[in-house]
Amino acid sequence: MSDSLPSGAKPFQFTGNAKEWFGIWIVNLLLSIVTLGVYSAWAKVRTKKYFHNHTYIEGRNFDYHATGKQIFIGRLIVIVAVVVLQVLTTISPIIGIVLLLGLLVAYPWLIVRSLAFNARMTSFSNVRFGFVGSVGQAFLVFLVYPLLMALTLYTTFPIWDRALKRFSINNHKLGQAKFSMEVGLGPFYKALLVAIAWIVVVGLVGVSLTGFNFTEFAYAMDSLENGSTQGAPMIALFYVLFFVAFLPATFLYQALTRNAVYNNTSLEGGHKFVSNVTAPALLWLAVSNMVVVIFTLFLMLPWAQVRMARYLADHTGFIPGGSMDDFVTQQQKAGGAMGDAFTDLEGIDVGLPI
Repeated sequence: MSDSLPSGAKPFQFTGNAKEWFGIWIVNLLLSIVTLGVYSAWAKVRTKKYFHNHTYIEGRNFDYHATGKQIFIGRLIVIVAVVVLQVLTTISPIIGIVLLLGLLVAYPWLIVRSLAFNARMTSFSNVRFGFVGSVGQAFLVFLVYPLLMALTLYTTFPIWDRALKRFSINNHKLGQAKFSMEVGLGPFYKALLVAIAWIVVVGLVGVSLTGFNFTEFAYAMDSLENGSTQGAPMIALFYVLFFVAFLPATFLYQALTRNAVYNNTSLEGGHKFVSNVTAPALLWLAVSNMVVVIFTLFLMLPWAQVRMARYLADHTGFIPGGSMDDFVTQQQKAGGAMGDAFTDLEGIDVGLPI
C-alpha cells in the first residue's frame, strides 16, 4: 500500500512533541503517586487535552472539556459501588448475587452514559460531539453478542467486532451531523483469517526450527511449580514463540480492520475518511516502542506515545464534501452556546474501558 493518502484527502496532523509531553507526563505521574492515585483523574484530563489539542485537520484542532473533578467523582462512584457490593456479598451471598445481576443489567446503561459523556466533552473547532446510542443497542452489543461468541467458540468474533464499531460510530455525531459506517463482514473475517494464518505458519516454523515440545513444556511448568528451574529455558522459549506468533497477528488484524472501518465511514454532508496504515509499520512501531520503553524503565513512554500518535495521524485522512468553514459555521449555529455550557456541567465519566 502506498504511504500517500488518496488525492483530495486532508491528512490529520499531530503537532505534539516528546519533550513537551514528557514534562506533562512526569508531573502527572509524580502527583498521582504522591496523592495515592487521586490526581490520576486530573492527569487523565491533561493527557486527553494535550493529545486532542495537538491533533489538527486543515488548521482546526480538537479539544477535551471534562474536568478532573468529573472524572474523580465517576471513579469514586465505581469504587463505592464495588466496596458496597463486596460488603453485602460477604453479609449475604444471596443479596450479593441479586446486586451482581442488577449490575449486569445496568452495564449497558453505564456504557451509554460513558460514551455520551466523553462525546459531549470532546469538540472539533468548537463544535461538540454527541452520542445518541440506546441502552437496547448496548445490551445487544455488550451482553448478547459476547454470549453468542462464547457459544460459537469465538468464530463469530468478527461479527461482534463489526457490531461494536457500528454501535460506536453510527451513534456519534459532530454538532448535528451524524457519522455512518457501512462495511460488510468480509474485511473483518479476512483480517481474522490472515491473523490466524500468521499464527499457524509462524508457530509451525518456530516449532520446527527450535525443537519446541509441548510435552516437555508441560513437565517444565510442573517442575517450576515445585520450585525447580530446570525447565526455565523451555518456558522462556514458549513465551518467545508466543510473542512472535500472536503480537504480529494482533497488529495484522488491527491494521486491516482499521483501514476497512475508516475507508467506509462518512460524516453527514458528503464528508469521508480514509486510512492507509500497514501491519508491518504498525508492528514495527509497537515492538520498537516497547523495547525502548522497557530498556529505559518507562522513561521513554512519552516518546513512544507521541511517535504512535504521529504515525496514526499521518496515515488518516479526511475528504471534505464541501467548504470546511461552511460546515463548521453551520454546526456551531445548530449546537448553540447553551448546549456547550450545559455539557460542561452535566454528566460524569464512569471510567469504563471502551
